[in-house]
Amino acid sequence: MKRIMITGAASGIGLATATFFHNKGWQVGLTDINETALAKLARELNGSWYQRLDVTEATACQKACESFSQGKGFDVLFNCAGVLRMGHFEDISAEQHKQIIDINVMGLINMTLAAQPHLQLSTEPVVINMSSASALYGVPHLASYSASKFAVRALTEALNIEWARQGIRVVDIMPPFVKTPMIDGAIFRAPVVDRLGVNLTAEDIAAKAWQAANENVPVHNPVGRTFKLIKLMDKVLPSVSTKLTMTFLSRE
Repeated sequence: MKRIMITGAASGIGLATATFFHNKGWQVGLTDINETALAKLARELNGSWYQRLDVTEATACQKACESFSQGKGFDVLFNCAGVLRMGHFEDISAEQHKQIIDINVMGLINMTLAAQPHLQLSTEPVVINMSSASALYGVPHLASYSASKFAVRALTEALNIEWARQGIRVVDIMPPFVKTPMIDGAIFRAPVVDRLGVNLTAEDIAAKAWQAANENVPVHNPVGRTFKLIKLMDKVLPSVSTKLTMTFLSRE
């Protein structure tokens, strides 16, 4: 039986992915900072392994990976834990900006480091990182979130090459906005959200994660027609076109 460890599994994309892989017969390892919601999901998935985890704590990440692995390793790490805060840059506190970077970047680094020895016990190990369409061009009203996803993109590209010698595939998923509690519950809604629309569901991303886990996909995996079109324009037209597009979509 194949095994996947998922961070941020208690809600949104993480929850949908855990359910998808469980229904496909995989053993799922569930982690999240919300232990109550995590325990509920674990019960719904026939008593799946779970552990409360703050991904910003490196030692806790190591212990969680060891506990789930139990010396047998696991096949996939899905770095899904992340936070999003929308607003004018100056209206978001330095502490909140730091939290975004700590969770979205350092949390991913902590988990990837912790999982590496356990992934090496698999015959076809994969690391899947949740990146974003905002890693293509900096998005107004999501500046630090966008910066965090640029970092995820760079980490993915680097490890995709570096860890190839270890047989570990490292890829990312790059969706635009997805209908999750993080988007629905936002106090400030960036103009680009409504202009691009929230047309993807958590289940759409779970299906893409399944593909990334089981097929030899490219290093970057965009999701959604609109973003694929913008990404194509960025390739074939001068980069100023992407800036103009983002300026138009983000106007207030």
